[in-house]
Amino acid sequence: MSILTSQSESVRADSQIWRGYMKSAVRRLDDLLHRLELSESPEFGALAEKKFGVFVPLPFLDRMEVGNPDDPLLKQVLPVRDEDLKLENFVDDPLDEESAFLKPGLLQKYKGRVLLITTSACAIHCRYCFRREFSYSQTPVSLKQWQPALDQIASDPSIEEVIFSGGDPLTMIDERLEDLVFALEKIRHLKKLRFHTRLPIMIPSRIHSRFLSLMQMTRFQKIMVIHCNHANEIDESVQSRLKALKNAGVMLLNQSVLLKGINDQVQTLVKLSKRLLDCDVLPYYLHQLDRVHGSGHFEVDRQRGEELIGLMRSELPGYGVPKFAKEIPGEPSKTVWA
Repeated sequence: MSILTSQSESVRADSQIWRGYMKSAVRRLDDLLHRLELSESPEFGALAEKKFGVFVPLPFLDRMEVGNPDDPLLKQVLPVRDEDLKLENFVDDPLDEESAFLKPGLLQKYKGRVLLITTSACAIHCRYCFRREFSYSQTPVSLKQWQPALDQIASDPSIEEVIFSGGDPLTMIDERLEDLVFALEKIRHLKKLRFHTRLPIMIPSRIHSRFLSLMQMTRFQKIMVIHCNHANEIDESVQSRLKALKNAGVMLLNQSVLLKGINDQVQTLVKLSKRLLDCDVLPYYLHQLDRVHGSGHFEVDRQRGEELIGLMRSELPGYGVPKFAKEIPGEPSKTVWA
């Protein structure tokens, strides 16, 4: 039993809040349009919705502008007909992750660190998600099922960092998350624990006292890479939870994806970096789009990305400018262009 399970009524209530938001998320295109007072349009994609469902939590929906079909938050989650286009070099597995599996749920792409696909559940369905075609059928769902991956990590002393990914690792219930962290703590050569997550942005209440206690208790150096593409995603509730993570000893980084019509203007990216820095989050990566089926309408070419980074350098201190990068399968690290 987890040492954190003896919790107060208020902590249990905290857990029920964020899980309630997961349950009440908008799951249909027509509901999404109704809530934002938008009319049906031929550009919207009912077929795309069937292939990759809608999932938008209400705290994120509340930050969208009612009546605006071009809202930059809405465009990240709105199914459109362009997703149905078959484009050359857009594939199901753009990062060739299938070849990186060591054990069920365990991938290794780079030296010294491994990645755990902790869950198929996510905080939101981003239409450009590089794992939108990913098969989660082999993802472990219990500590017993994780044992082969844990044994593999324990057998390799060169591994110092474990990355929790998904889906979104923070969609795991507290008990399951804690069990996995405590099991990893027993592997003495591990030093760092990294989370890749959108939950602090999508549902800030996920960062509640029990999770913060786990972050304070674990022996690991903690890194959290959040995923935020636009300054409008960060309201006061998000900022307060990010600062709580920082106060709990978590290093905070942000990665964005460069998206056409959403954040491909210099002032949009400058405003995002300034907002992140206000929240004690360091802008880390601006990613070139991963070419997964259905995402071609979001792509911004490399030249424009490099130009944007150059323009950002003229307006921000160096630590406020993310690296413009792309993950290329088979390379020993991410490729940084600017």
